[in-house]
Amino acid sequence: MMIIYRISIILFIFLMAGCQANSNTSEDISTEKHQQKEQGEDKKMDQEIILSAENGDVEKVKKLIKTGANIDATDESGRTAVLAAAQNNRVDTVKLLIQEGVDINIRNDNSDNVLLYAGAEGQLDIVKLAIEAGADTTLTNRFGGTALIPASDRGHDEVVNQLLAHSDIDVDHINHLNWTALLEAVILGDGSGDYQKIVQLLVDHGADVHIADKDGVTPLEHAESRGYHEIANILKQAGA
Repeated sequence: MMIIYRISIILFIFLMAGCQANSNTSEDISTEKHQQKEQGEDKKMDQEIILSAENGDVEKVKKLIKTGANIDATDESGRTAVLAAAQNNRVDTVKLLIQEGVDINIRNDNSDNVLLYAGAEGQLDIVKLAIEAGADTTLTNRFGGTALIPASDRGHDEVVNQLLAHSDIDVDHINHLNWTALLEAVILGDGSGDYQKIVQLLVDHGADVHIADKDGVTPLEHAESRGYHEIANILKQAGA
């Protein structure tokens, strides 16, 4: 009888342990499912804020921020909400996101961020917002250039002026092609009035007129070979 009693006790203990293990396993599975659901909702919300910023839907962006969306979330191309807004020239949305503390320096998979993109596209208002927000002017695009270089080669004289007068951007930064902003303004420009303004702005802000390209050709030599007489004169007056 004593043996049967002991066996019963042992069986009872094993049964209780099994029930407890099953209970713990069920709780673990339930917790994991809950976490996965929350992560899925968070991811959906993060993508919504990027799309809303792209569309310039300021009110939706505000709502998503209050709901807890990650303001610095990125999509499959590494694009943040603020970059999506900048790429579609949504000035008000960029301003809102900056006020909410977004990291404007994050670059996407193409090495673009707010300042780099806006500078290249001539988006003066967004460039101003980025500078005021303390954008890192040393960050470079896929060609190794700062925001000043594409702004110069594309003829965005107002952006060039803004960058030179209101930021600490390096006027003589050299990109992967071994070109400075001055070289690009001459080589890729057409010698017209906007490019003349840009060259003047660059030399007025201390651009080194003697920095040559990888073949040793100077900005003055490039200007003269292209028949850009006005630009050549500006360079000569600057000591070239």
